[in-house]
Amino acid sequence: AMLELVRLQGLGERRPHQLSGGQRQRVALARALARRPRVLLLDEPLAALDRKLREATQFELTRLQRTLGTTFVIVTHDQHEALSLANRVGIMDAGRLVQVDRPETVYERPVNAFVADFVGAANLLAGTVRGREGDTLVIEAAGATVRVIGAMSPTPGTAVKLLLRPEQLTIGDTAPVSHNRLGGTLTAAAYGGDRWRYAVAIGDGLTLTVSEPNAVHPAHGTLAPGAAVTVSWAPAVGRVLDA
Repeated sequence: AMLELVRLQGLGERRPHQLSGGQRQRVALARALARRPRVLLLDEPLAALDRKLREATQFELTRLQRTLGTTFVIVTHDQHEALSLANRVGIMDAGRLVQVDRPETVYERPVNAFVADFVGAANLLAGTVRGREGDTLVIEAAGATVRVIGAMSPTPGTAVKLLLRPEQLTIGDTAPVSHNRLGGTLTAAAYGGDRWRYAVAIGDGLTLTVSEPNAVHPAHGTLAPGAAVTVSWAPAVGRVLDA
């Protein structure tokens, strides 16, 4: 029954060397789950697997957890793995838990700059609050005036950090007039199959990382380092954090 649970039925007579890496990983899981523990601690369970096998095993772990109802406590330094597997994620800084929440909350609404930078790729711009315009916070950052909707309300003159995830940014001049804009110079472009990733220097030693779907902007593959570009983003995205 346990072999069926981990989808290894029919392989019970095989020797370890006759199993693939993913199958051996599932055997280890079956052994740990055989006693039906209430809590199972998994320390870097997928670290030795290649990327495709690791992603497939993530789905298997999620399926097993839901089938058995066992609490899995997973230790990992792979942020993508943590976000993909967990119902709740805990972020530790110097041995102290600084945020425990749902994965999407930790990623989209980190409590501070450490969490923002630790979980996923992050552009963190130092800025100074200039005031408010209705529900919009006005910030001076990277030599420009930028606007953030629904941000906290620090007093004018307060130093803050503006978090912008790479996928929230767009390269090009086609964004609506209401969007924030920064001019810069493309310094690198990397093709990742489904996405392009860009590095854009915006002055004062600052570089923004931009990630765009290849299907949305296939022409961006023709951009070459040295090209002058405009990076834009909607006022509704981004998050203002304490400096």
